[in-house]
Amino acid sequence: MPLPAANPADGLRGVILSRLGDNEQIDIGKALTATTPTTTTNENTRYVNNTKTMLILGTHPSDFNTIEYAQQVRAYWTQLPEFGIGRVMMTINGSTASCTKLITMLDLPKELEVFADPTGIAGRKFGVDEGFCPDDNLIPTALKVTVVGLGFGPPWGTLPAVLSGYFGNPYRNRYWIEESLKQGQIAGRWPNVLELNPNTNEIIGNKFDNFPFLSGWGLRPFELATLRLQNILSIQIKHWNELKPIDDRCLTQLGGCTIVGPGGKPLYSWVDRGLCDVPNIKDVLSSI
Repeated sequence: MPLPAANPADGLRGVILSRLGDNEQIDIGKALTATTPTTTTNENTRYVNNTKTMLILGTHPSDFNTIEYAQQVRAYWTQLPEFGIGRVMMTINGSTASCTKLITMLDLPKELEVFADPTGIAGRKFGVDEGFCPDDNLIPTALKVTVVGLGFGPPWGTLPAVLSGYFGNPYRNRYWIEESLKQGQIAGRWPNVLELNPNTNEIIGNKFDNFPFLSGWGLRPFELATLRLQNILSIQIKHWNELKPIDDRCLTQLGGCTIVGPGGKPLYSWVDRGLCDVPNIKDVLSSI
């Protein structure tokens, strides 16, 4: 759900997380303002020429939303500079080990700044939906997860987002979906629906190209659902013990994203309304 312009830099100021790779402690709010040109010598100096920063507030490492945000970033990575995006940060609600595991499995760009957020504090400060009855300790966590997962809500956005993966959409772009299916197929994940060039791994065929009557749609029926099946079987279920969150609040907490300009000026913000309810990053970039 797109949000009216707020100031995420202010809301996240004081949220300090460890950046994977160098373990540097970064104030997320201050980092959002670092697109302002400055000659000050600090950890943000290398971003002096950028005009926009994207921050993704992920869910836990094995959750659909985090995985799909990450897969989109990977697919569109080389296109981001065309839209003025010079820095991309992502918080994930898990331990350093689980976040590192996910980065490796999805082959994410080394330049993507990932922050382990075991308690999910960044998302809550941003204002993400915390799921069904987050403060009711009398309701078992498993029941809360079931309510969100089946779309019984609130939040109420799960069913439309999940069903779109089965129904398809003639106007949606499938580029990131094919790229993610390819990466998963090369990594040994199932099901396999692509025909790849054995020498270059380029896509030369897709089983959905033969879908009856609807093969010309931008997103064919069951195409996104197939990627989600690949994700749930070969990532979420197979590696649950390595990827599961260490804070039960993060099992139901949803995510969001924001793009800011110089000085942290908000250009776009979004909060997920349910499972799989993440925006198409290319559409977001085209709208700002």
